Amino acid sequence: MKQNPFHLTQPIGFILLPGFALMSYASATEPLRAANMLAGSALYEIVALSPDGAPVPSSSGATVPCRPLGQGAHDALHTVFVCAGGQPGEWRYPQVHATLRTLARSGVRIGGISGGPYLLAAAGLLDGRDFTIHWEHAPALIEAFPHLVPRQARFVLDGNRITCGGGVAPLDMMHALIAERMGADFARRVSDWYLHTAVAEPAAPQRASAAERFGVHHPALLNVLAKMEATIEQPLGRDSMAVFAGISPRHLDRLFADHLGRGFLETYRTIRLQHARRLLQQSPLSISEIAFATGFSSAAHFSTAYRRLFAHPPGQERS
Repeated sequence: MKQNPFHLTQPIGFILLPGFALMSYASATEPLRAANMLAGSALYEIVALSPDGAPVPSSSGATVPCRPLGQGAHDALHTVFVCAGGQPGEWRYPQVHATLRTLARSGVRIGGISGGPYLLAAAGLLDGRDFTIHWEHAPALIEAFPHLVPRQARFVLDGNRITCGGGVAPLDMMHALIAERMGADFARRVSDWYLHTAVAEPAAPQRASAAERFGVHHPALLNVLAKMEATIEQPLGRDSMAVFAGISPRHLDRLFADHLGRGFLETYRTIRLQHARRLLQQSPLSISEIAFATGFSSAAHFSTAYRRLFAHPPGQERS
């Protein structure tokens, strides 16, 4: 639909790829529908798009009817988001990349939700930009595009680029976008409609804190665990980690035993292997490349450790 001369209606496009998260899509579109209802006029038009115009199945199996890319379907879009989920290493959508570049050149605001920022990166639209992506997809993006560094934020607004981690974070993002256009009071009315009373700031974390994830609260141990997650490719030795934490190696060992019930090396190896599992599921890297990317000296050593933790070889993760 063409925008009227008074720009009352903003067509917002959503390019949906198979396996997109239905929650992410609903969290992004429902606030727009509520804004129309509360305003009593069509402030926004939701335009669902797919590469071939066929309905697109979500990760839950529910499908969304779509218009095809091209044929003028996106000529009047004010903003377009790519919604994607699943395994980025398997995504081959050159038509989507080309369409995004064309839209960007014409001044359309470009966004990505959940795994969508990976498609923006593949189209070359995130170079030199501040952006985020769902934490589960971040390792695959960093390996595929090592010059890009996503922020672990709920959403990031960087001029004509908008990226969001997905899940329920689009509720926060849409609150910000509606407030940008209609004012904070109106945006609050929209959020209140969905009982969304605690609107998060853009830089709020995507994941629970390390204390919540590991179930520990000792400051030195939390610092070490965070350092482990940040040094997966080049693991630090026990002595170096103790120096980093400002404690003795023996004290470090006691902290792991008392608070986690397992040793320093076992914990570090588990963190690295869990990261490797995400890479196996989402990236096109070979097993040897993943082994080196997670700090193992050889593919054989990696495969042995992987089988010991997950009870199957890394190759089975992909098959």
